[in-house]
Amino acid sequence: MKLSILDQSPVSSGTTAHQALIESMKLAKTGENLGYSRYWIAEHHDIAGLSCPAPEVMLGYIGAHTESIRIGAGAVLLPHYKPYRIAETYNLLATMFPERIDIGIGRAPGGSAEATMALSDNFLDQVRRMPESFDDLLHFLQSDFPSDHLFSKVSASPQPEVLPEVWMLGTSEKSALLAAQKGTAYAFGHFMSNNNDPEIVHTYKRNFSRTGLVQQPQFILAVTVVCAETTERAEEIALSSILWSIQRSTGEGEKGVPSVEEAKRYTFSVEDQQKVEKMRKKMIIGNPKAVKQKLIDIQRLYYADEIIIVTITHHYEERIQSYKLIAEELLSH
Repeated sequence: MKLSILDQSPVSSGTTAHQALIESMKLAKTGENLGYSRYWIAEHHDIAGLSCPAPEVMLGYIGAHTESIRIGAGAVLLPHYKPYRIAETYNLLATMFPERIDIGIGRAPGGSAEATMALSDNFLDQVRRMPESFDDLLHFLQSDFPSDHLFSKVSASPQPEVLPEVWMLGTSEKSALLAAQKGTAYAFGHFMSNNNDPEIVHTYKRNFSRTGLVQQPQFILAVTVVCAETTERAEEIALSSILWSIQRSTGEGEKGVPSVEEAKRYTFSVEDQQKVEKMRKKMIIGNPKAVKQKLIDIQRLYYADEIIIVTITHHYEERIQSYKLIAEELLSH
């Protein structure tokens, strides 16, 4: 099984964004040493407790502190940007770190309506133009605009020897179809989707066009996992992460990921308890052997080529430990 890391660079209560970003670099280095295939960092804007609005900046830093693990954005929120600028940026990264760069493309705003307005104009219109923007990005990367196109003589310099890998990220059939039609790899955000139907993956594979960047479908499944030495401890760690998700949804998450002790003291309303149970069902939580079996089961259910894991804990050491325990079960043989 191929496993990878998806990092949202969360800030824990009592710490700072600076520490969260340093810990992200440490996580990438650890993942490389443990045998994880790739490390992606997410883009968020003015979301309390998430510290990375600019993955491309962090990727330069992380690339300089690692040697072989693939690194990329999960995702670049394309409607905010001109495709040419994204092509330039990731071609530069691919030139600096050959055969290691991924571009995950998403269409979400990544923040509040106000943050979206501050960041870009006509966001909804750009979302509607997403297929055309994605096309332009692919043409800029491959330098293959038709000769009569306005941009046919524009180069996204520097030109790397090996192009970045392009992934479409999404949570719906719409994104799966776009990836299929453009012939790119696809990553499905199981951890943040309300539609966890494996049929979405089949839609991608059935409609895949072999005229794109890759010659056969490539599919990653993104899941939330918390692993600890015992299931009881994993459940405790997961509760603090779940509480933080609830607090962020109500605008109370600015203090960062709460500790297990804070989560235990918290008084959950009936509505909150329902949210807790719903979130637990979407997560993979347990001891190493239990997590191993659940990952095998979900891989088979979705026919995933690779699983990318997002883990949020209060203590950064427990996050490292979770990835380590999983690697010992699935990557060490």
